[in-house]
Amino acid sequence: MRHLLCTFFIFFTTLSFSQISDFLTKSNKDISVGLVLSGGGAKGFAHIGVLKAIEQAGVSIDYIAGTSTGAIVGALYAAGYTASQLDLMFKTVDFPKLIQDDVPRRAKTFNEKDESIKYALTLPFDDFQISFPTGLSNGQNIYNLFSKLTSHVNHLTDFSKLPIPFFCVATNAENGEMVLLENGYLPIAVSASGALPTLFNPVVINEMTLIDGGIVNNYPIDELRTKGVDVIIGVDVQDGIKKKEDLTSALDLVLQVNNYTAVKQMQDKIKATDVYIKPDIEEFSVVSFDDAKSIVKAGFDAANQVAEKLDSIARHQTARAPIKPVPNAREDLYIKQVIIEGNQQYTDAYILGKLKLKTPSEVSYSSFNEGVNNLSATKNFDDIDYRFVKDQFNQYTVLFKVLENKSNMELRLGAHYDPLYETGVLLNITKKQFLTNNDIASLDVVVGDNLRYNFNYYIDKGFYWSLGFNSSYDFFDKNVSIDFIANDINTTSEFPVNKIDFQYSDLTNQVYGETLFNRIFLLGIGVEHKFLRYLSETIGTDVDNVPRTIFENTNYFSAFGYIKYDTYDNIFFPKQGVVFQADTHLYLFSQGSNSSFEPFTILKANAGYAKTFFGKLTGIFTAETGFKIGSSSTTSLDFMLGGYGFKEVNNILPFYGYEALSLRGDTYLKSSITIDYEIIKNHHLSLFTNIANVDDALFQKDDWLKAMPYTGIGVGYGLNTFLGPLELKYAYAPEREVGELYVCVGFKF
Repeated sequence: MRHLLCTFFIFFTTLSFSQISDFLTKSNKDISVGLVLSGGGAKGFAHIGVLKAIEQAGVSIDYIAGTSTGAIVGALYAAGYTASQLDLMFKTVDFPKLIQDDVPRRAKTFNEKDESIKYALTLPFDDFQISFPTGLSNGQNIYNLFSKLTSHVNHLTDFSKLPIPFFCVATNAENGEMVLLENGYLPIAVSASGALPTLFNPVVINEMTLIDGGIVNNYPIDELRTKGVDVIIGVDVQDGIKKKEDLTSALDLVLQVNNYTAVKQMQDKIKATDVYIKPDIEEFSVVSFDDAKSIVKAGFDAANQVAEKLDSIARHQTARAPIKPVPNAREDLYIKQVIIEGNQQYTDAYILGKLKLKTPSEVSYSSFNEGVNNLSATKNFDDIDYRFVKDQFNQYTVLFKVLENKSNMELRLGAHYDPLYETGVLLNITKKQFLTNNDIASLDVVVGDNLRYNFNYYIDKGFYWSLGFNSSYDFFDKNVSIDFIANDINTTSEFPVNKIDFQYSDLTNQVYGETLFNRIFLLGIGVEHKFLRYLSETIGTDVDNVPRTIFENTNYFSAFGYIKYDTYDNIFFPKQGVVFQADTHLYLFSQGSNSSFEPFTILKANAGYAKTFFGKLTGIFTAETGFKIGSSSTTSLDFMLGGYGFKEVNNILPFYGYEALSLRGDTYLKSSITIDYEIIKNHHLSLFTNIANVDDALFQKDDWLKAMPYTGIGVGYGLNTFLGPLELKYAYAPEREVGELYVCVGFKF
């Protein structure tokens, strides 16, 4: 069968070449050449190789038609890029990251940073009905990249006015009809042509919902013929009909259904193609992005097999005026204003806050794109289109057109295990526009070994002061050393035990306001009510003759303020960035069992720095401190160090080499160094050490900085998964001559 196909192909190409030769011989006029590029996912890299061979032969292209990947390559070539430029450009693109709309953590607002480390799965939940998104990606990264690459022609709304005239096709999702895209805004048109169902969300143009053009026409040769070209060169990178053993994913099935029609259509379209090029890329798939180099070569080799035809066409063309080289896109833009259309529920201030964009100001393309992706990651918009309009002073107005998402309720899930809170499953319901525009209400309920909850209501005002209310409850039950509660009972002599059962509960309610300062710092102030209760059923008897001792049962009222700066690229396995946080609480009065309360202040701060060396080796350095100012009569809010992997609450903090709640005092100093090596993608080996000093009134002692009595050194393994990190760490404390094993699974909450 394969030999028969080869024989047919040779016969057909020979006949086709004979017909072209006859045409060229009889024609004395200048030959116009059209180029049609089919869709095919990563196989579309072959178009670049074909373009290299076409340029090498000296053929000038007068019109380009493309679908999906063919539209992407074709539009860039039509915009003036050479084949070599495209080859170099595509080699540097991280396509999996591009397709997934991955938003760098440093680009997210502080709220989004916190949200991204809690939930493993998010689903639409409108009217309490679970549904699924229309695509895995909005295609925002592709849109951003294409917008930058075509910025030199973004003033052209007629694609026939590009350096090489161009059009692409898409499919109207409502009626299945083909839509010819030959005017408008080039990045939007190309995004629509490549919006493959299940992978990308549809694109709305002129109130039409558009998806991948390959569904109805993956090789638009007939439409190209109407443009008056004399000769058409066609590049076909489509899949054929696959066998059942090759249908291994949902994407394979979607493509297979589409291929039924495409394969039948191609029989006539091949006959209508003057120079038909079919690269040998059967071994690759539509997602073989890592094989770009081999696919480009396959395209070049296939085009060279028809080099004689290409040479003949070139000889019958008169020399074209050279296309001006595409200028390098400016990395810095001076944006004088932003105009937003289409927003009804979300204010301009909200959108600009997510973009982290104040005008007028100079911003880089990369930071602008990160802001757009952050806006897209809110999932509040189905479409985010923008366009740069330059004035005579090289200043830009950005025209945004957004389509708001009608879905405003989500169900989010997570799971976690750590040695302190133990097993927990997180159920979250999030409602946007709960009471007003720009607001969001979120309720976390954690079920498992320890019941917990967290409710947050937030009115997001962007760069203005945002307002919030938070209520949370945390509980855990743990055995601790009798020395740990020495300050609470003043003596340990009457209790001849080594460890006691310790039950700790915290109910906190906060009202706060916060704002961004200088686009990178988060400043916040607020008031807080905290009900703190901890007890032990191991020792003593209370006033009601119940066998337990209640150490704390008090309501505390305070005012607080904080500042945050965070550019870590990953909070669990950072490779670069800086983090700094400072917090102060002024406890004003109390009500409850703490009858000796006097006002006091707790201040704490921590800083971290991550830097990658030699590609995969990262050093992470941290330093932190906390201390009390004022009365020492209240000890229940002391700093409590030890353990790893748990959500931090109050002043309970991690420290390698010790169990959780092992060290206690009203002042602490701590520093750590971690050397992380990513052995393969997402798999991390680490060496770490930390030192600390924890005591009461530590800074009043002469040797507070010289003496660091608590240390821990260890080794760990970490795996970064979509459910969160899976970590296994062992740490040894030399002064204790004892080691601790920490096992943590999933995002912290």
